[in-house]
Amino acid sequence: MRLFFCTTCKGRLDHLKRTLWRNLLDNMSATTLLLDYNSKDELAFWVKQNCTTLINEGRLVYYRYTSPHPFKMAHAKNLAHRLAIREGADLLVNVDADNFTGRGFDAWIWVNQNTQRYFWSRMVKENGMTRGISGRIAVTREQFLLTGGYDEQFETWSPDDKDFNQRLEKMGFEGLEVDPKFLHAITHNDKVRFREYPHAATSSSEDFELPGREGIRVVNGGRVGCGTVYRNFNSIPIHVQPYPTRVFGIGMHKTGTTSLCKALKVLGFSCKHWESAHWAKKIYYDLMEKGSSVTMEQTMAVTDLPIGLFYRELDQSYPGSKFILTVRKEDEWLESVEKHFSPSNCYYPTWDHDPFSHRLHLFVYGRRKFDKDVFLHRYRQHNFEVKDYFKDKANLLVTELNHDWHELCGFLGARLPSVPFPKENVTT
Repeated sequence: MRLFFCTTCKGRLDHLKRTLWRNLLDNMSATTLLLDYNSKDELAFWVKQNCTTLINEGRLVYYRYTSPHPFKMAHAKNLAHRLAIREGADLLVNVDADNFTGRGFDAWIWVNQNTQRYFWSRMVKENGMTRGISGRIAVTREQFLLTGGYDEQFETWSPDDKDFNQRLEKMGFEGLEVDPKFLHAITHNDKVRFREYPHAATSSSEDFELPGREGIRVVNGGRVGCGTVYRNFNSIPIHVQPYPTRVFGIGMHKTGTTSLCKALKVLGFSCKHWESAHWAKKIYYDLMEKGSSVTMEQTMAVTDLPIGLFYRELDQSYPGSKFILTVRKEDEWLESVEKHFSPSNCYYPTWDHDPFSHRLHLFVYGRRKFDKDVFLHRYRQHNFEVKDYFKDKANLLVTELNHDWHELCGFLGARLPSVPFPKENVTT
């Protein structure tokens, strides 16, 4: 696993000269990704003159973002995190340019980290802590993508870090406070802090309230940290594109949903496919009542029933998501479903002890037992309604899979893998 410190800088070269080398020397297992956010203070020249060795050793990766607009705090952080993921980061730590991490901060993270935990920083003025450390948040690659990162509605000095912290907690992750011994920053006045947005200087407290955001967990609608950058003084532009908020497999069961789930995992999307009746029931009632589901949000992609029944609600609740309608030839699908509803299916006897499966079948087909005409009508109806709903949208792929990566990777903007397309749970 790789740990990256994500540092953004615009007009803070004086701070960076004091913190960058110190933080790297104090944390030998960490790599720093430095995003030059169109800084006008000779930052590029200083990095080239003083940090070439670090770059050659792989301890520092330098990116330049040259768009002329003012510093947008949440966007800058998201772009730095997306670039760190591009470099292979598994753990992402936001380290502001004026922050000192302290010796062994990387080791402390390694000792305390797990997939369900993130790290955040509490500012306690009474303890003599330096103002400016509240932005120190550490998350896994998966946690960052699941939440959509920092909300880019926050463009100035703002509660973007507190909001990110709260959304991680709402999604069910455990927050662990960073040990105060690792939380130090260069003392400076508000003139420096608000140089890019003086109109935001009226708020002098870091203890913001966030009214009206109680139900928000996922933000940015897939447009997280997008932009054009240049890596390590290379003149070739790199375009950071939108990343799907979620990927939903909305084909009816027995249309290759298991194979699709496996394929999405190969492409780097965490994916779940009918974990259990209890899991599916929780998602079903969440979507029925609220149109969203914390249970479902724990993974980047979901396939199989009941997901396909709620494509309208999902498209509204999770803008920026992509939808995949898997289809099969009707005779093949009917044969597979008939076997699924027969005693030869090892799960069939358990349905009588699991009322939700029968309830779901009633909701989909209006009956518990297989009926060729009824099932075929419902299959055709579902596929027609999905295509009709998405006819003027660009976020639907209709596919028979055909075990070819090009179609799926082109739709998701993913790199072609070197392994064969998976073929799972095939009816024999």
